[in-house]
Order: sequence, then structure tokens, then C-alpha cells
Amino acid sequence: MTASIIDGIAIAREVRAQWQARTAALKTRGITPGLAVILVGEDPASQVYVRNKIKACAENGLRSALYHLPAEVEEEEVLERIRTLNSDPTIHGILVQLPLPPHVRSAAVLETISVAKDVDGLHAQNIGSLLLGRPGLYPCTPAGCMILLDRIGAAVEGREAVVVGRSDIVGKPVAMMLLARRATVTICTSKTRDLASHTRRADILVVATGHPRLITADMVKPGAVVIDVGTNRLPNGKLAGDVDFDAVKEVAGWITPVPGGVGPMTITMLLANTVLAAEHLSAAPIRS
Repeated sequence: MTASIIDGIAIAREVRAQWQARTAALKTRGITPGLAVILVGEDPASQVYVRNKIKACAENGLRSALYHLPAEVEEEEVLERIRTLNSDPTIHGILVQLPLPPHVRSAAVLETISVAKDVDGLHAQNIGSLLLGRPGLYPCTPAGCMILLDRIGAAVEGREAVVVGRSDIVGKPVAMMLLARRATVTICTSKTRDLASHTRRADILVVATGHPRLITADMVKPGAVVIDVGTNRLPNGKLAGDVDFDAVKEVAGWITPVPGGVGPMTITMLLANTVLAAEHLSAAPIRS
């Protein structure tokens, strides 16, 4: 068996077209969805991610504003910048690029962003809405993973889903989304004993650990859907996922490549959340 490749680039293109129509509808009312991105410091990877997000906004009819602050900036200055953007009616989404310097608390930053403008979906209130099945802005990468599953017609209800990784950004939210779709969900961590005994049960395997090629072919159930969220830079400069792609594709039924799998969907859902926030904010007072 050779797995079918889940083409995240093609799926992202289709999804963006749908949101471009909603952007156009807002513009007929004089509203251009606006995304503010705050970048602290000079981390090369963060700079690349931010450039890609700004470029995607321009390509899809959104307005963007970049606030690049020095690494030594005081935490209060970052928080004050966020408060100003919270009350700016031309800004509908606020994203603070992570990671932040050690002296700037991520929790304080994320909780200062208006819930209504939290397009990363990481504010505690939005995470709570996800847990309780209420409307909200949901984390981008997990939401993108779920769309990939839907686009390939993967059955979720009643299936065994295993999530490897418990991060607040991917692991926990995607587990909640799978649970909401009535999957039987197992979350594995770095302390899980006999990881392979869990992953081999998975009809749907989502891996987000930051450890290149952690998941090998003997750890995957034949025919499983494998969603590889990892993006790791190898010593030779090439990118690799958390899954040993070449080996696992000979066992799995479906698999995402790295790059070209989950990554394009993450930015797509950021755009979608910004448009969704603009729709909601144009119909209601801004909450800060």
C-alpha cells in the first residue's frame, strides 16, 4: 500500500477562495478585514512566518499592519500596543508571533488581546468556547487539520484518534475538536510509555511534537490517516516532519507531506479567522 498524499496547498487554495468571497462582501460595506501582527525580536524563523502571513493577507484582499518591536522591549510596552489595537476599529485581528523573549510573558500577552480579535484562537475564553462547543475563534492549525480530514472524506465519528503532543497551540485543541466529532481520543506526551502501542491503534494519527521523524512505519496502523504537524529544520537545511514520511507513506492510507501539508492550512485559517472577526465586529461593539 502507498498512501494518498493530502495536498494542503491545493486544499488551502480552495478554502481561501471561499473566504475571498466573504471578504469581497465586507468590502461592499466599506469594511476591509485588517490584521495586526506584532513581532518581537529578530528570530529568523519568526520573521519568515510573519512575512508569509503578511503576503497571504495581500494576496487575499486583507489589510495588514506589522509592528516590529526590539527584543529588549518592556512587557508593558507590548501590552500597551495590544490595548491600542484592541480599540482600533480598522483592526479586526491581532496576532503576536510566538515565541516571545523570556522576559515577556506569553500568557499575559495572549490574555490582553481582545477575545473578539484573537485570531490565533489562544485566548482562554476562546479555548473555553472550543471545549464547550460554543462559537468562537478557534486555533488555526487544529482547525486546518480538521478541514484536511473533511476534504479527504475521512470518517471521524467512532474512530480511534491518537494525538501525539499536548501543546496548547496544537495538541490539546485538536484533541478537543476530534472529541467534539465523537472520535475516541488518546493524547500522548513525552512521558507516555510504549508510544507505539498507542499510535498503532490510531485510525487518525495527528503528530505535533517538534521531534523530526519520531513516528516510524512500524508505529502506524495500515490504512491510517496521518496528519504531520511538525516542521523541523535538519542539519542539512532541509525540512522534515515529525513523521518518517518516506517509510510511513508505504503503510498509511493518507498522509500529509512536509512542507505542503498542514502549513498552508494554518495561514488559511488565520485569514479565515480575521474575516470572521471582521464580520462579527462590524455587527457588534468591540469587546476589549
